[in-house]
Order: sequence, then structure tokens, then C-alpha cells
Amino acid sequence: MAQAKERALLPLSVQNAYRERYRAIRPGWRSSGDQLETIVRSHVTAASRVLDLGCGRGGVVELFWRDLDLAAGLDPDPASLTEHRSQAMPVVRGRGENIPFVDESFDLIVCLWVLEHLADPVATLSEVRRVLRRGGHFVFVTPNMRNPVMLANRIGRAIPALQRRLVPRVYGRDEADTFPVQYRANTVHAIRAQAKESGLAVYDLRVVPDPTYLAMNGFMFNASVMSERLMPKAWGVHLLGDLVRPQ
Repeated sequence: MAQAKERALLPLSVQNAYRERYRAIRPGWRSSGDQLETIVRSHVTAASRVLDLGCGRGGVVELFWRDLDLAAGLDPDPASLTEHRSQAMPVVRGRGENIPFVDESFDLIVCLWVLEHLADPVATLSEVRRVLRRGGHFVFVTPNMRNPVMLANRIGRAIPALQRRLVPRVYGRDEADTFPVQYRANTVHAIRAQAKESGLAVYDLRVVPDPTYLAMNGFMFNASVMSERLMPKAWGVHLLGDLVRPQ
């Protein structure tokens, strides 16, 4: 993985540097990750029970899981679970379509970069509703398929072998961490419809712009910033959502 990061055209360190430049250009802007962490922290207390759905090697839950009544991770990839950064945090192998916990187990479910991989989003959201307590929240971030940058991802869906090579080359992600995409829950309209069908209500749903995904150099960054200004706001690159199980 270290070699992949070294060869990347746009490693995370460079992307974050351009995000700082964008904050200077657009005061008040916050990345989807920063906004998600704020939302998650607003829902948790010391008594909270939290599930990291599609936890991979870790995410925002690893920042505070020790302060909760219970935190657990769920992921279908055994290698990711073995290499989870919070080794003491309970993790379980499984999929969102069949969450291995009893009804109303959690106050909060956090889901980072997972919805785009789901073949049956309604099945997963129905399971989310089942294991959430009444009034519990499901907070997620996922790509917005209305954004033009997602054209490469659409090609990746059609040609998985190309996706497995392109993503590591651009972002330095290990090829083993590049999973097939479906994009069946990646528009505002789709998420609203799927939430309703699964018995969840939309508490908050935001489109978040971020012009750093092609910022491999200063020229590309400036061009991306200009494109961001010209695009409709509904075309922002990320969807940040907060669904709730009604009381």
C-alpha cells in the first residue's frame, strides 16, 4: 500500500493541501468528512450504541469509540477487519443486507463510502431500520452521480478492470481496496425514494462540493474551482445524509 501511495498522482496529502487553498477562497466551506464528523458527534453520548457499517480499516467511529457504551464495526472484507486500526474495537464480518444484530440494537449507524457498492440499497436500509432504535440515526457519505467527475466512476462500473487500475494510480489506494461499484443509491432522488421504501425518514440530506478530486496540479485545481462555480449546486461531488427511524 505504501508503494501505491508513493506512485499516486493525487495522494491524500496533496488533496488536503488543495482543500486548504479552497477554504481560503471560499471561507466557511467544509469538506464532507468534516461535516460528517460534526453530525456524528452531535448524535452521540456516553450511553450511545454505535455501528460502523462497512467499517473497513476504520473511520470516524475509531476517533471516539472508547467513550461510548458500545461501538462495533461490520464489513464483508476479512483483510480489512484483520487490519482495523482500532484493534480492541469489536468487529464482525457481514453485509448490510443481513446485519447480524438483534432488532433495535443501535442508536446510531455510520456508513462511509458504502452506498455506492450496494446491489440492493433498500434491503440494506431496511436492515438499518430494523437494528436502529426508534429515533436512531443513519449517517452516511457517498458520491453524487450528478457530478461530472463521476464520469470516470461510471466507466469503472462498466469496466471493473480499468477501475481497479485507475483508482490506485490516481489516489494511491491499494488495488485490493478497490471494490465493484453499483451507484444505485447515489442521487438525492434515489436516496429519498429508498429511504421512504425502507421505512426511514430524511432528517438531513446535503450536496457537498469539493473541487480537489482532479487537482493533480495548480492548473487542474483552478480549472476545477471554476467548474464548481459554474455547475448547479445539485451537482456537488458528495451526498451527505442523515436518515432517522421514526419514533
